Amino acid sequence: MTMEYARLGNTGLTVSRICLGCMSYGDPGATVGGSTMRWEWALKEEDARPFFRRAVELGINFFDTANVYSFGASEEITGRALREFARREEVVIATKVHGVMRPGPNGGGLSRKAILHEIDASLRRLGVDYVDLYQIHRWDPATPIEETMEALNDVVRAGKARYLGASSMHAWQFAKAQHVAEARGWTRFVSMQNHYNLLYREEEREMVPLCLDQGVGLIPWSPLARGHLARPPKATETKRSGTDRFGKTLYSAMPEADERVVAALDAAARARALPHAQIALAWLLQKPGVTSPIVGATKMEHLDAAVAAVGVRLSPDEVAALEAPYVPHPIAGFA
Repeated sequence: MTMEYARLGNTGLTVSRICLGCMSYGDPGATVGGSTMRWEWALKEEDARPFFRRAVELGINFFDTANVYSFGASEEITGRALREFARREEVVIATKVHGVMRPGPNGGGLSRKAILHEIDASLRRLGVDYVDLYQIHRWDPATPIEETMEALNDVVRAGKARYLGASSMHAWQFAKAQHVAEARGWTRFVSMQNHYNLLYREEEREMVPLCLDQGVGLIPWSPLARGHLARPPKATETKRSGTDRFGKTLYSAMPEADERVVAALDAAARARALPHAQIALAWLLQKPGVTSPIVGATKMEHLDAAVAAVGVRLSPDEVAALEAPYVPHPIAGFA
């Protein structure tokens, strides 16, 4: 298995074609205030460390986490592991801000107060002086976008982040944020971490064309659709799929349509004698604008299969067969 690398959008930043998503590593019992979020499926630190070591061995240099993952525990584990297995200048560390980190007013969101507090808290947990990519986890309708973009610009100017990115939102919202930054001479977003996979392709309508036009790199989350694209049809649930409340909201709207896509994936995987995950990731890696899908791994074979997907090239006929069963879906993943 040989890793490949690509520039992130129009920047000079080089990242591995697979990004290790670190939401799977944290504290299974983490909670804050009255939050309904739970991380029962997260691996504790001693179980998570081997995945970071293996990722570095495989050539992965891109690691994505968020302040809200296990309410800080994921950042702590990520920071300690990368200090042990890699040199800071060799890795690209991405984290995110928006989620509620404590009860009461100003506990989350994208206000100036929240952003400037949370970047410092994330840096402390990660044990670094800066992050390479600081991303807004979602759109904050309660905060003027001008306030958010100015605060993010100040984070970059203070040397606490090298680049800025965004995650799931409407294309018009992303365009507005970019316009505000450009008009004021502030730092623009260089990446979009969006919900994009064989089961959910609504991003192809507006967000993907916008990012292609603007030179913004795509780093899709849930590229394997919370495991639906990593297992044969009718496979039994995993611990993650059985307890992931948010994940259950993503792929429940059109189960029969999704089953047809999974069946097409199953046929392609059987024909190639490759794992389902490799085919699904190979499809995504060949889509225009996609730089580095964010892959979570709780079994070592998940990580190996993801990296192996970089070397899989699908023919136009294989791509057409995988895409043919798809039908329009309701918007999902913006919450």
